[in-house]
Amino acid sequence: MELSMTARAEAGHTVLEIGGEIDVYTAPQLREELQRLIGEGATDIVVDLSRVDFIDSSGLGVLAGIHRRLRSLDGSLRLVYSHERLLKIFRITGLDSVFDIYDSVDAATAAGQSR
Repeated sequence: MELSMTARAEAGHTVLEIGGEIDVYTAPQLREELQRLIGEGATDIVVDLSRVDFIDSSGLGVLAGIHRRLRSLDGSLRLVYSHERLLKIFRITGLDSVFDIYDSVDAATAAGQSR
């Protein structure tokens, strides 16, 4: 399955909406897009994973690397998803305690306003 990505500005954040599967084949595309957004000046990014069906360790690695990079820029990476199968992956790996996770883009951007 292919990966679809759409970026937009919303409430002072860059929101990247993703659909499809994030795996060893598509993770490089995700990394490139996030690096492009950072290169254009985005420092507060919300990644909407609501339409993601699957994510593997390479996808998790991309998100972790971007998270570290944004923190070094005094920025933030927030994730949006509510599917139990994705929540389970983040819980099992312990990444649910690393990332700020929200159930909607509105909640993620509202939390960023209080920084």
